[in-house]
Amino acid sequence: MLVVLRAALSVLAGRYYHEFMRKNLIRAIGVTTILATLAPAAFAQADSKTQYTRMCSLCHGTDGKAQTSMGKNLKAADLTSDAVQKKSDAELATQIANGKGKMAAYEGILGKQGVENMVKYVRTLKAK
Repeated sequence: MLVVLRAALSVLAGRYYHEFMRKNLIRAIGVTTILATLAPAAFAQADSKTQYTRMCSLCHGTDGKAQTSMGKNLKAADLTSDAVQKKSDAELATQIANGKGKMAAYEGILGKQGVENMVKYVRTLKAK
């Protein structure tokens, strides 16, 4: 009788264990899916900030106000201004991709997705 009881408990415990593991696996897949969806956007934003710092801040400044000596000499645009922020994403993307005036073209360096991400980053510089 004791052997049968142990066997029944073992089977019952096994079922609960498998159900517990199945639910945890489903949760883990759900969390992974959410992170995989959100992480690229966060990574792109962080990467855009790094790219901006490397390629744009010399003229536009880290705050986008173009108050650097190079920015003043070149009359770089204040990226926080209404004039820049009112431009469409397409207009900003074209300027970043192809350059304008003394500004270099960056599509060859950033790629199309990088240009789009840079537009999103420029939007974060909006004057508060």
